[in-house]
Amino acid sequence: MAGTRRRRKENTGPVPVRYYDYSLVAVLVFLVCFGLVMLYSTSAYTALIENDDSMYYFKRQILFCGAGFVIIYIVSRINYHWYIGKAKAIYFFSLFLMLLVKTPLGKEVNGARRWIRLPLGQQFQPSELAKIAVILFIPVVICKMGKEFRSLQGAAKTLAWGGVCAAAVLFLTDNLSTAVIVFGITYIVVAVAHPWTKAFLALAGTGVAGLVAFVLFFGSSLASSSDFRLRRLAVWLNPEQYADGLGYQTLQGLYAIGSGGFFGKGLGNSAQKMVIPEVQNDMILTVICEELGVFGVIVVLVLFGMLLYRILFIAQNAPDMYGTLVVTGIFAHIALQVFLNIAVVTKMIPNTGVTLPFISYGGTSVLFLMAEMGIVLGVSRTIKLSE
Repeated sequence: MAGTRRRRKENTGPVPVRYYDYSLVAVLVFLVCFGLVMLYSTSAYTALIENDDSMYYFKRQILFCGAGFVIIYIVSRINYHWYIGKAKAIYFFSLFLMLLVKTPLGKEVNGARRWIRLPLGQQFQPSELAKIAVILFIPVVICKMGKEFRSLQGAAKTLAWGGVCAAAVLFLTDNLSTAVIVFGITYIVVAVAHPWTKAFLALAGTGVAGLVAFVLFFGSSLASSSDFRLRRLAVWLNPEQYADGLGYQTLQGLYAIGSGGFFGKGLGNSAQKMVIPEVQNDMILTVICEELGVFGVIVVLVLFGMLLYRILFIAQNAPDMYGTLVVTGIFAHIALQVFLNIAVVTKMIPNTGVTLPFISYGGTSVLFLMAEMGIVLGVSRTIKLSE
């Protein structure tokens, strides 16, 4: 009896409890629902003119969101270590799909050839897969390098993998903004994993400062360039001069932001949404500013802040290096995309066409973002807490 009591006493202690981040799920549901409401308010007029159905964009988006939550459930049940053996194949498959854009399977929309034709009139943007490809593959490269990664040469090799994928996005799908995001994800993951994090941050700061200096000194002379991206720099510096052309969308968006005040004109009462081109895509935040005011934008920023905080929490508590770096890559993707969209809308940077995650219209984008959230929740399921 004494021995039995002694063994029971020795076995008492902290009991590991499986963790699941329901807070992340709740924030995601609020964000998606808010996005659907604002998408309908933003796109109803445009959809009625283009498709004789004011709910055209809303109905398509809600189908994609519903499918996205199913994807979250399925992906979250997969052990994330399974991706280690498949990450390289996914990486090269994404390059192959982007190569198909240059074939007759490629589809041009609004002057940009970035999509692949699918059955039943659907389309697929392979550059979205490229984001997940680097998120899953770059951590594999880092983990397999081991001590070699700590050297400058090892970090350069890792960045080269991301650079190749970013170059494919740029030259095969002609999408500079997504190429920047793909390489940005790689750079952030490498900077976080490498012992010289401060050096990487200083290098990034120097690069941004150099780019700003270039634009300020040479931006006005780029208006006559044959490259539309360089012309955008001139438009960004002086949009009023191009009010009837490339600067039209930017100026109308700024008018919408300025007319909203603190509490806005009220849901559905935006006037600028009737004239801003592609307002349901990358300019949807301007309508939020006009209809809900500064208060509405604060709500959006708080929701994204909570989402990123939960992702960061999971990254910090992941049980191994691979899980931490994968979730860090997803954190970098969402943070970069949110920052770039807000910066474009507020004229901090030139127009890039980057959408606002979970809020802007776009089926491919929503599905892949939901898949990323499933991966994050899959990592969260492996976290063990002491009860």
